[in-house]
Amino acid sequence: MLIDQFQRPLRDLRLSVTDKCNFRCPYCMPIEIYGEDYRFSPKADILTLEEILRLMKLFVRGGTEKLRITGGEPLIRKNLPHLIAELARLEGIKDLTLTTNGWFLAQQAQTLVKAGLNRVTVSLDSLDEATFRRMNGRGYGVQKVLEGIDAALATDLTPLKINAVVKRSENYPTLLDLCERFRGTGVIVRFIEYMDVGNLNGWEMEEVVPSAELLERIGQRWPLEPVTPNYPGEVATRFRYRDGQGEIGVISSISQPFCGGCSRARLTTDGRLVTCLFAETGLNLRDPMRAGADDDELYAMISSTWSSREDRYSEERFEREDILARRKVEMYQVGG
Repeated sequence: MLIDQFQRPLRDLRLSVTDKCNFRCPYCMPIEIYGEDYRFSPKADILTLEEILRLMKLFVRGGTEKLRITGGEPLIRKNLPHLIAELARLEGIKDLTLTTNGWFLAQQAQTLVKAGLNRVTVSLDSLDEATFRRMNGRGYGVQKVLEGIDAALATDLTPLKINAVVKRSENYPTLLDLCERFRGTGVIVRFIEYMDVGNLNGWEMEEVVPSAELLERIGQRWPLEPVTPNYPGEVATRFRYRDGQGEIGVISSISQPFCGGCSRARLTTDGRLVTCLFAETGLNLRDPMRAGADDDELYAMISSTWSSREDRYSEERFEREDILARRKVEMYQVGG
């Protein structure tokens, strides 16, 4: 297993299969910038399914066990079920998952599970209709996403998780509704502190709701108790309702950084290996592959990059004056 400079393994990989998305969430792809005329990556720049599979075998060789398919919105990618079927056959992958905004999930859930997908995570920032319409940037209603969640549960794409990015002035007042809706259903709601990912989402510290504050608010309504992590380096801190009605999680990159246990790498749509969500750039694997590099050469590139990795942006965020100002890869390119 590949190990970085802080003894962190390359256990988890997030694979972005498209940079396109039908939503325009302000913390990821604000519509003022990514409007109707915005040009995403041309087809020639995007990894083919064959190229993705070739690289995935090399990551598995390096110790990757958990593979999450992301985007953009991954359900937009053509022939995605075929890719999932091939990925599901890879020896060494113990958990094959997908993150989606849920808009196309009802139509595709059955196909995805037949292809071999284990489970899904759905991004859902609010159940309040007006808030949801604002936060998806398109004015879309929430019902279609809820139908997608129901379809995923019916096809056993579980345990199903919901991710909600928390912004104080936007959805914070509505978040207890998410807890109430999914308590007792087996669905795990996870609340993510609003992060300074990319360069264009207008991040302000005043919009961040520390997880401790949110947990106190939830706990006043439904008492909580901590739960042991599922595995070393798990990004979400787990809590369960004391009345036995399930669990929630918080991802606290701002208030309680967890860089020390981070085992995540990311492969962008155009074939760059990115070693941190807040990285400035990534290692181009696509061009050497297309130029004729063999598997051993490509693996050596991956190994060298991970072995020299020293990323700990969230721990340094408020320690270094220069770090907040640096240019970073946009979230829609690395899948969060």
